[in-house]
Amino acid sequence: MSLPRQILPGRFYMITRRCLLRMLLLRPDAETNNLIVYCLAEAAQRFGIDVILPSFLSNHHHTIVFDRDGRIVEFVQHLHRTVAKAMNVRLGRTENLWSAEQVSLVQLVDRQDVIAKLVYAATNPVKDGLVEHVEDWPGVNGLAALLSGRPLQATRPTWYFREGGKMPASAILELTIPPELGDAETFRREVKEQIDRAVESFNEERRRAGRKVMGRAAVLRQPWSATPTTSTPRGGLRPSIAARSRWSRVEALARNRAFIDAYRVARKAWLAGEPAVFPAGTYWLSKFVKVPTAPATG
Repeated sequence: MSLPRQILPGRFYMITRRCLLRMLLLRPDAETNNLIVYCLAEAAQRFGIDVILPSFLSNHHHTIVFDRDGRIVEFVQHLHRTVAKAMNVRLGRTENLWSAEQVSLVQLVDRQDVIAKLVYAATNPVKDGLVEHVEDWPGVNGLAALLSGRPLQATRPTWYFREGGKMPASAILELTIPPELGDAETFRREVKEQIDRAVESFNEERRRAGRKVMGRAAVLRQPWSATPTTSTPRGGLRPSIAARSRWSRVEALARNRAFIDAYRVARKAWLAGEPAVFPAGTYWLSKFVKVPTAPATG
């Protein structure tokens, strides 16, 4: 059995998921970009999630969010299910769109951890040698919208969603800087400065190595059935926490360990038919079996 995951309101996360066999099933074009923005906006509104930055590449995505109400699991499930079903219809596929590996959901502990992952997600196309600048990426990358404060807009894809159905005719994705991150303009300025430095560093490293970028036009010409020629490391750790501060990381890991220990004690008692109160943040048993849980504190 995998370790239980504590889901509490008021947490920042980076969501990462890859396509089946690393295929380019999300290769950008106007219809795919519109679908992704539409599904993100609809899911965020449905579950009360603040989307800070989406970054969708051709075969995976990184999305930074703030989960104000503790509904991140429902958001992730709904978003990935909707995108998968719609894209399979568009591509004429019946197989899985997403890889069978577990979704990566990394909690970002502090403000600097959020900024670090925003930089990582936004600059991913540059780091991977696909384009020279973030704004050159032809797919969904929310950096420009985040920095300008302008929303992303999309219309209901008519090739999948039924006209007159429950899904809205259009959707607006407001990229939010939650007040928990401090002054919005100061935050934007700091993010931009770090992204500019990261892009300059990636391009300098690429030039020294004599490598060229693939370029926007070549990205758009790739068939969706293609797979990268490079391999990815298998196995290794799958972190659930990102914390640049050693003490923040130690504290977060200690909280996780305390939750797991309390969960195991409560589960053992519950299975034995004894009274049991599960720790705050117990998700699956609380939602689907309605076990009693302790109130969240702090």
